[in-house]
Amino acid sequence: MRQAKAIIKSTLLSTTLLFSTLQAQADNVTFTSSDLPIIIIQTQAAINADAKVPGTMKIIDNGPGQTNSVGDAPNGFDGFIGIKWRGESSLNFNQKKYTVETWDALGNDSVVSIFDMPEESDWVLLAPYNDVSMVRDVYAYGLWNQMGHWGPRTRMCEVVVNNEYMGVYAFCERIKRDKNRVDIAKLKPEDTTGRDVSGGYIVRIDAFDNEDVTFQSKVMGIQKSNWGWGGSQSQESPVTWTIYYPKKEDLIDAQKQYIQNYVDSAELAIQSPDFTDPVKGYSNFIDVPSFVDYFIHTELSLNADGFKRSAYYYKEKDKKDGTRGKLFAGPVWDYNLAYGNCSFCNANNVTSWVYEGCETNPTPKMWKRLLQDPNFCNAVKTRYTQLRQNILSNESVNEFIDSYATMLNQAKDRQLKKYKEILKSDSWWDFSPTSMFAAYRVGSYAEEIQIIKKWFADRLNFLDNNLPGEYVDNTAIRPLQYLDADFMLNERQVSVASPLPLQRIDVTNVLGAQLLSARYNAQSDVCLDLSALPEGLCVVICYATDGSMFSRTIMLR
Repeated sequence: MRQAKAIIKSTLLSTTLLFSTLQAQADNVTFTSSDLPIIIIQTQAAINADAKVPGTMKIIDNGPGQTNSVGDAPNGFDGFIGIKWRGESSLNFNQKKYTVETWDALGNDSVVSIFDMPEESDWVLLAPYNDVSMVRDVYAYGLWNQMGHWGPRTRMCEVVVNNEYMGVYAFCERIKRDKNRVDIAKLKPEDTTGRDVSGGYIVRIDAFDNEDVTFQSKVMGIQKSNWGWGGSQSQESPVTWTIYYPKKEDLIDAQKQYIQNYVDSAELAIQSPDFTDPVKGYSNFIDVPSFVDYFIHTELSLNADGFKRSAYYYKEKDKKDGTRGKLFAGPVWDYNLAYGNCSFCNANNVTSWVYEGCETNPTPKMWKRLLQDPNFCNAVKTRYTQLRQNILSNESVNEFIDSYATMLNQAKDRQLKKYKEILKSDSWWDFSPTSMFAAYRVGSYAEEIQIIKKWFADRLNFLDNNLPGEYVDNTAIRPLQYLDADFMLNERQVSVASPLPLQRIDVTNVLGAQLLSARYNAQSDVCLDLSALPEGLCVVICYATDGSMFSRTIMLR
């Protein structure tokens, strides 16, 4: 099989396509150049959803402010890949999502750095087909990162597959156990007892099939039914967990039993009469700060699939001193239908709650139970109030949206011309594969940006007034995991007061090109002068500490 892949790939490499004359034409879209990076993928076999097919990938990225042309020599990546479609309902969309694995000439995984992201072999091309704004996924991942956790890094680009222009995509990291992604211990086949078997693990609540290793929760989930004359009624339905890491072929029975027992113990502790007890209760099993952040992130998004689809958790290995490695919530994934973009599960109603469940898959009962603990509610309220002062301020949210709208100013027209069915038309027959999910339809990109900004303002206002709990002026309730920066933009001075020792600050534009960089020797308070940068520029300020990187997107005034 590996040899066959190598033969096919050698054939692909010798393909005599002249990229200098390539014009990807589809639906009246002629694509020859872009101000975004260009990804050109070529396969010999047809891409499918079942198995990766071999191919080649070339990335043209001449840098910020430069034009990238399909005829340019590849300078971002030029090599072998395996590629397949990804998703479920999205497989019916005209714009497909892709799983991409970088390979060597023999078909083995090849660990590489792409777009300055840490070296890995597993990547994803996310299609924003059912999100006219094209920012929902990248915003969700970026927010999780800014909250102090690993969120998939992304880079907007335009993609050509087998000579066909496929539109705008977000190239991003795939969720994976890795020191630069979900940083947990690697499990080996011999790790079956004691501390060795305790971690790390990644589990998720998601769609599953016979190829997955699954187990059912001992605590039934919340699911509503609209059948009958009684309207929407709550019922209890089983929640299925999937072991995402280790992979099925690497998982040992003892390891499967361990993580299943641990998740069961955590869920049962949350439901127990002593659930607030510091020894017997839930805090002995879960990392409370990550659950607080995941709750805030999910409720802000009003994600129709929140808590019950693409819901990931990871379990750390027990510490050498005997301290238990707990269950963490996250990372986050799949937000194209979030932030007001969905018609079912009350996801278009800014006054609804995700944790209460809906008509689709059952929602774990643990989230509703956690809100019965005043201390958890106070932690949520306190953390949210802190976030509203910076990365969740209305200004910060709008600056993020504006920065991406500016970045996509040219590419958006090609995306909307290629997939014109996603915009509202004047025809009496106005239907697209996304209509069954869409909360609304728009006639233009500008209209979409106005709507999503208003949605954020309305949702944040609702959370301001309705989140349970009381603000507690005590940072011990939530160790600060993000770097709180005081931006004095009128003077172009960025003051950073860090709870963690600072190693460096990098300033890039939204395309990732470095503009400024400063190195520090484990200082906690620094000041960076941005006066040399032009007014109106959207920049990403990345703060590096010992082992962690956090970022914020701002617009210079």
